[in-house]
Amino acid sequence: MNTESSSRFSGNIPSDYLEGHKKARSTAPDIADNYVAHTLIGDPEADEAIDQLASFRRKEAELAIRALMEEEEESGVDIPPALSALFEGLESLPDWFDPSVFTPAARMFHRNSRLVLGAFVGGVLVEGFSTNISKSFFITGRVRDQGVRRLRQNNRHMIELFIPGGLDKGGDGWKLSVRLRLIHAQVRRLLQESNEWDTASWGVPISAAHLGFAITAFSARLIVHMKNLGAVFSDEERKSFMAVWRYTGHLMGIPDTILFRREEDALQLFEIGRMCEPSPGLESVSMANSLINSAPMVIGVDDPSERSSFARYVFRVSRALIGDSLADELEYPRISTFGLLPWFRMRERCHDIFSKLLPRSNQNSNFSRFRSLLEASTFDEMGLSYKIPDHVYSENSSRW
Repeated sequence: MNTESSSRFSGNIPSDYLEGHKKARSTAPDIADNYVAHTLIGDPEADEAIDQLASFRRKEAELAIRALMEEEEESGVDIPPALSALFEGLESLPDWFDPSVFTPAARMFHRNSRLVLGAFVGGVLVEGFSTNISKSFFITGRVRDQGVRRLRQNNRHMIELFIPGGLDKGGDGWKLSVRLRLIHAQVRRLLQESNEWDTASWGVPISAAHLGFAITAFSARLIVHMKNLGAVFSDEERKSFMAVWRYTGHLMGIPDTILFRREEDALQLFEIGRMCEPSPGLESVSMANSLINSAPMVIGVDDPSERSSFARYVFRVSRALIGDSLADELEYPRISTFGLLPWFRMRERCHDIFSKLLPRSNQNSNFSRFRSLLEASTFDEMGLSYKIPDHVYSENSSRW
């Protein structure tokens, strides 16, 4: 991450970040300055493309995006110049791009897939929602109104990133990452046009700072949480895992000025970014709790008592992963986590043996359900959708 470039950015610090920025500067001034500078930056290329698509009818916009994603040269669809330029820009690969290093990450992911979503939902997504990015999701209602669908979409995206060839141009991991970039730009535009967004206090919606923070959580922090749950991986696989997420961040439009380079600086950006952020507010509490309460429905637990029991279990694992301090700020239930992670790791080591000897013994246990979250993903039989939201509020938007 190139923090030296922060001086190129201008603008006042959003008021929500004044106190945290001052504290963070005492630890790492360059990183802190860079982080708050990026709260005022969106994604200029994608934002311009979305601005030009605004005059298109919904179906026309979808077809324009599809034509470029699927390389339909004879589609006959009008394509805005800025959208074409964005896709042309993706043809220029960064000098650090090396797809040959992605293979070990795929092995690591699939070998530990039973734990990945537990670490993702119970750890990194919750930590992400502890920042001001929660305001974007709270206002739009993306998690509150469609929590189950959003979780399944997240699952699908992550699965595709770690399928061999998924990040090749035209692979589903590549397409879903670029699609997410355009959705972020559209939501940013809708929020900025609404009366509910306070740029002076919060910066730009779904800012480069928040996306840079999020990608460190999805990579370096996910490794920490996976290891705490019992995942096993080599140094080569670990570096490969970081490389997959770094290129994913590039595809999602995160600028090099806040995109991590190595695991060490990703963890440092995560810590300094969290220091810059204000304490979790109502939006963070709502988003984190909505996310975890959606987990039982993602895997089809319909019985109310079973759903409540499993949600409480996820809260307990999540508290163990993120720590009591953040869990209390997010108003988690007060549950003891003493010995939980060592017990979880022991169960992970024993699970494969028990599954072979007694395949039905763990089928309906909370432990087994928690590990099975990854199996619940949104797959559209009609193929990938290139629709984008058309209203700031989820409940008023067409399905996308």
